[in-house]
Amino acid sequence: MFFEYDPVIYSRILTYVTLGFHVIFATIGVGVPLLIAIAEWMGIKRNDPHYTLLARRWARGFVVTVAVGVVTGTAIGLQLSLLWPNFMQAAGHTIGLPMFMEVFAFFFEAIFLGIYLYTWDRFKSKMKHFLLIIPVAIGATASAFFITTVNSFMNAPQGFEIVDGVLQDVSPLAAMFNPATPTKISHVILTCYLTSAFILGTIAAIHILRGNKHVYHKKALHLTMVTGVIFAMGSFLVGDLSGKYLHEYQPEKLAAAEWHFETETEAPLIIGGILTDDNEVKYALEIPYALSILAGGTPDTEVIGLNDFSEDVLPPLFVHYFFDLMVFIGMFLAGVSLLFIIMSMKKGWNPFNKLVTWLIIIGGPLSMVAIQSGWIYAEVGRQPWIINGVMTVEEGATTSPHVDLMLWLFILLYAVLGVTCAGVLRKMFKNNPVEHELEERGLSHKTAQ
Repeated sequence: MFFEYDPVIYSRILTYVTLGFHVIFATIGVGVPLLIAIAEWMGIKRNDPHYTLLARRWARGFVVTVAVGVVTGTAIGLQLSLLWPNFMQAAGHTIGLPMFMEVFAFFFEAIFLGIYLYTWDRFKSKMKHFLLIIPVAIGATASAFFITTVNSFMNAPQGFEIVDGVLQDVSPLAAMFNPATPTKISHVILTCYLTSAFILGTIAAIHILRGNKHVYHKKALHLTMVTGVIFAMGSFLVGDLSGKYLHEYQPEKLAAAEWHFETETEAPLIIGGILTDDNEVKYALEIPYALSILAGGTPDTEVIGLNDFSEDVLPPLFVHYFFDLMVFIGMFLAGVSLLFIIMSMKKGWNPFNKLVTWLIIIGGPLSMVAIQSGWIYAEVGRQPWIINGVMTVEEGATTSPHVDLMLWLFILLYAVLGVTCAGVLRKMFKNNPVEHELEERGLSHKTAQ
């Protein structure tokens, strides 16, 4: 590294590396079970074996990502205790309930996932097998719910009293259901669904772009884009509510995201731009009144500026770019999925043309970039606090002299896991292509006209 050893800095880097890698698999882990359920449901209701095969193949790949997610999730639990001992000592009993419930939800999901995988074609009634995926989807979403309440608590802590620096009179339920919980949980879950839809849609779009016009891939793309546009619209609605939450409870975080320095009404929304040393914004796109409307619903809402806060409690202003990137990608995903749906509804229009297909392919990796950007904004935008207004990051971190060694070891672990996961998935589906599996099941190779 190019800076003097500081356990706080290394702890932050290692935590981000772990969370950044884990969130890839956590996002897929939350969203894909719901899409598997939708595909199998459509296969049953329409008596369409292509949708049933979609569910079957998606489930196979999902198991591999779950295995990697278990490893990275375990690493997070380990690092919370090793890297942030003071934080865990102070807040562990406050957030212990949702962390325990998250583990319980995962086991609930894993048990039914195993049963679901090993009971294909074993029921006379297809509906009985479909019912087994419902607990998997519920468990996956519940995991996201419980672990996100922990993050919500860190942003809007409540449910305790501080006596001599120790959190006492703890109410775990009050800590879980804090002011940040509704918007943060809704946003996390919806964006997991949206990202998973685009990742699966990207896979189908790649096959179509390579010349594989089989109706199986077209049905996969149609299903993912229909669900994608629904989740994108839901994400926008919750994003608006999140802005109102920040205005009331974390105004400095909202101001940092928008480079808003002066307290005023009719505040504009700042998109892009460059910030000079004297806090002048250049080359930015300004949308009049939009920040006031986002904050309070009306143009005359007064939005507190950064100049009204002490400098030692302000987050780094580069979070503005991560906020913008998250919003821009969300708009792009909504636009692409909506374009696909409109073209599908118009007679004579081809939604599988090269341009639309390329846009969907681009949307897959961009959706994961948006997830990463959103988490960076959520966490860095809370700085310097690890528990907002209660404990700073420096106060919560370890003083160990060996965090740098841990960092390199975990980077090596994640590199091995990432390469192994990609290799296994590629080999799994390359050695058993859709056409081969359709032949085995006696289905036609017909293409959609």
